[in-house]
Amino acid sequence: MPESEIEKKLKKRVEALAPGVRCLKLESPGFTGVPDRMILLPGGRVIFAELKAPGKKERARQAYVQEQLRALGFEVWSSVRTQEQIDSIVSRCREVLEHEGFRAP
Repeated sequence: MPESEIEKKLKKRVEALAPGVRCLKLESPGFTGVPDRMILLPGGRVIFAELKAPGKKERARQAYVQEQLRALGFEVWSSVRTQEQIDSIVSRCREVLEHEGFRAP
């Protein structure tokens, strides 16, 4: 599955969970290696996801930035490329929503 298709599926599924939930394309001019998607959830929760097409690997800079984000306490998913990984991220978002008092479909 191409990376663009992975992004579309993740965005659609995450944003369908609850009103206001966002799965934003993340670009950071002047600071390379940031994850592809930033998921914004109620309660100020942020989850990052780096998406990859099958057979592609993360660059060293991407791995470094992900570790920096984790060190700051953020949740980061690496090398998301399968439907199962998308399902896992959606399940994790549901957990966060339920913890915040929202019922996700």
